[in-house]
Amino acid sequence: MSIDLATAQSIIANALEAGQQKGFKPLTVVVLDAGGHVTAAVRQDGASNNRFEIAQGKAYGALALGMGSRAIMERAEQQAYFIAAATAALGGRLIPVPGGVLVRDEDGGIKGAVGISGDSSDNDETAAATAIEAAGLTAQVA
Repeated sequence: MSIDLATAQSIIANALEAGQQKGFKPLTVVVLDAGGHVTAAVRQDGASNNRFEIAQGKAYGALALGMGSRAIMERAEQQAYFIAAATAALGGRLIPVPGGVLVRDEDGGIKGAVGISGDSSDNDETAAATAIEAAGLTAQVA
């Protein structure tokens, strides 16, 4: 089963709280269901333009390739042509840097993905993973 609206809103609230507690720059958070559809999204005041597209690309790429965007980045370093081709096949909706995290249920099934953009990629990933875990789900960063 995919992420529902209430869960997506909880993940967003948890991500923003994590970012505030850690002193991150303003974040944009996008939560996708298992089919890659936007369930919920938010852009904090002060977040720069196009952060939605970047956050969505991190999450969408994670869903499309079945791995967190950190693993996609590692694969890009080893197989640049594959990631370039995958990016083209996905209409440019693949951002191969940390911050796109798969959301799994207690049985290991994919419920969706969270993409965050606004701070460093490592900090974006930290906020996403923290938020997913706080919602009682499992975060897959790699």
